[in-house]
Amino acid sequence: MANINNELEYINSMAANAPVELIEKSEERYKNIIDDISRRVCEDKGREIVMLAGPSSSGKTTTAKKLSEAFSQNGVKTYVLSLDDFYLDRDDIPLLSDGTRDFETVYALDLDCFQKTVNALLSGETVMSPVFDFTTGKRSADKFNKITLGESDAVIIEGLHALNPVITEKIRGKLLKIYISVSSRIYDGDKIVLNKRNLRFVRRMVRDYTFRNSTVDNTYKLWKNVMAGEDKYLFPYRDNADIRINTIHLYEPCVLKQRALELLGSDISEEFRKDAAKLRRALEAFVTIDPSLVPQDSLLREFLI
Repeated sequence: MANINNELEYINSMAANAPVELIEKSEERYKNIIDDISRRVCEDKGREIVMLAGPSSSGKTTTAKKLSEAFSQNGVKTYVLSLDDFYLDRDDIPLLSDGTRDFETVYALDLDCFQKTVNALLSGETVMSPVFDFTTGKRSADKFNKITLGESDAVIIEGLHALNPVITEKIRGKLLKIYISVSSRIYDGDKIVLNKRNLRFVRRMVRDYTFRNSTVDNTYKLWKNVMAGEDKYLFPYRDNADIRINTIHLYEPCVLKQRALELLGSDISEEFRKDAAKLRRALEAFVTIDPSLVPQDSLLREFLI
């Protein structure tokens, strides 16, 4: 990607000799992207719907939050909706051929409820947008987001399926479509040290363990279905995006390294041991940066305490 030096030698040199500068450059690049999008949206008039899609661990939550903050600072009141809140009750989720629930399919969402909610917003109506309770596997019975979209307000709708025509064709209004992902590999000469999915997996593994009390084995088990869902339900529609955001932060392997190596060195089942050993070798190539140097408002805080 332009303006990104994704070479291992450069990253390690900066990590060893100027870690704060490396962090600041990465954070500034991402901030500039957010600011550019904010200026574009705030120049328009009328209600704005921003559709924000990306694969697992791409940083959708932080990106939606930062876009919302930037819009608001430019005078556009902004709300954020997650497509996850429109899940059907767990017992109503379609089944895969093996009898398990297919949580990745767009048809796991209550499409009728979504369409009515968003189009009511665009009409200026006050809506009670649902909140999904992942503990019970059902939509909350007593918790809602009450929203009224003013004439110059914006709403950001984020989720895996936000670019899927099954979703976007149900919305009567102008849309700005954004696709985000880790879009750069890290190289050592001609050799790929970490590919894009490696980088996202490391983010997710550390996040799952830190925030969701999930083992590395469990993350590996889920990852296969996650990748299949991305291939089927996300990647075919990424070219529908008006804007693409590369959420790589070049210093991330350096700050995630220590915790990731600890987790990958833990008790891992035979099925995933070879992949874990390969990922360990890749991460060991990076100079370590103290995670305490990561700014509290960094996208990487989605994955780090």
